[in-house]
Amino acid sequence: MRLLIIGTLDGQLGAASQIAMDRGAQVTHAHDAETGLSILRSRGADLLMVEISLDIPALISRLKAEHFSLPVVACGIGTDPRIAADAVRSGAKEYIPLPPEADLIAAVLEAVSEDNQSFIYRDPVMKNVAALAEQVAPSEASIMVTGESGTGKEVMARFVHQKSNRANKAFVAVNCAAIPENLLESELFGHEKGAFTGAVARRIGKFEEADGGTLLLDEISEMDVRLQAKLLRAIQERQIDRVGGSKPVNVNIRIIATSNRNLQEEVKDGNFREDLFFRLNVVNLRVPPLRERPADIKALATFFAEKYAKVNNVDERPLSEEAIRSLIAHTWPGNVRELENAMHRAVLLASGDEISASAIMLPDASGNLMPNDSQMASTTPLANAHNDEAAIAALASPTAEIGDQGGNLVGKTVAEVERDLIIDTLKHCLGNRTHAANILGISIRTLRNKLNQYQTDGISVPQPGSQ
Repeated sequence: MRLLIIGTLDGQLGAASQIAMDRGAQVTHAHDAETGLSILRSRGADLLMVEISLDIPALISRLKAEHFSLPVVACGIGTDPRIAADAVRSGAKEYIPLPPEADLIAAVLEAVSEDNQSFIYRDPVMKNVAALAEQVAPSEASIMVTGESGTGKEVMARFVHQKSNRANKAFVAVNCAAIPENLLESELFGHEKGAFTGAVARRIGKFEEADGGTLLLDEISEMDVRLQAKLLRAIQERQIDRVGGSKPVNVNIRIIATSNRNLQEEVKDGNFREDLFFRLNVVNLRVPPLRERPADIKALATFFAEKYAKVNNVDERPLSEEAIRSLIAHTWPGNVRELENAMHRAVLLASGDEISASAIMLPDASGNLMPNDSQMASTTPLANAHNDEAAIAALASPTAEIGDQGGNLVGKTVAEVERDLIIDTLKHCLGNRTHAANILGISIRTLRNKLNQYQTDGISVPQPGSQ
């Protein structure tokens, strides 16, 4: 993970830098924002750590203007909550108080950069896929990783990189679906100063950032056909042309691509070039959906329960047998990503010595959070009914309890339980809507609609940066 620290290098910030390097980060320093931007344009980075005394809002505005998409962490002396709130309001993703604590910096690096995603598997089906990945990893062959959304395709790609001969070099990921079509070419190949409006300086692209290492093209099926032709040439010739450039640039990278679509069907429909498909699909690694690897559910759920207990500074609790059975019974249409969100909620809602099935709430088709079907079936004969009376009867069961964070469900309607959970989660995230929606497992649009309704009803809603 490439960390760029902007600010004074002596004193506490220098100590934070040393801790980050001890944790495996590649650290670069810049004394001011202008130098930091110059480094980003020429080398790139995965994470920015910025001294709170600098003008963070102005820096973030410049990052957006030049289409840099990377998280910013603020740091400063003291633990005054107002300082942290100001940093978050200014656009920083996290705030680290100085003097630095090694465990805190390690946790932030892991949570923000997502560079330490653990590859956890126990199911025989997944073991076969992992064995094939490890076998082909030392080669130079391009690899196509396929599977449904949320199955862990990027985690698989990182596993291949870690087992390859390029493991000590950069791993650079670009999400082809998240970048506008008119900017993706510049993001991949870079641009020269003045190549287009907003190109204020030369900037290298992801191909050059990944030189010597691995480039992950995530959701490549979303790439425009015209850009696919330029990508094919870059892979074949091992050369790229910066936008507005006059001469090619040599690159040495290994390509891994992912897709949640059937690319053979996309080729037939004319949405994906056949020659590019064959160039990328030298080896295909299909990551099976979670419902096809039930033995992984318990292992992943346990891992996420431990992870979010540490993140939220609460006691670690084992999963009850009933909770495990209910997790395995669920179909998990959102796969590992949905399971992770469900376990984060369960950690916040659990009470007693175990995480019981009553703490596991899953969104229904409308995005409303409900106790999972297995739990409802075990506590009331009306579990399969779809009216408010049945839902209330289910929640009135003596076993339907949550922890101190949410109180007791008895006597509350489903809407009241949902409202309390949303408000408490939003408070936990300092009012950050995006973080709260991710934890709750609902869309940001659904969350905003519910918050607007709460405000209309006269209910106080935490604002960004609030305590």
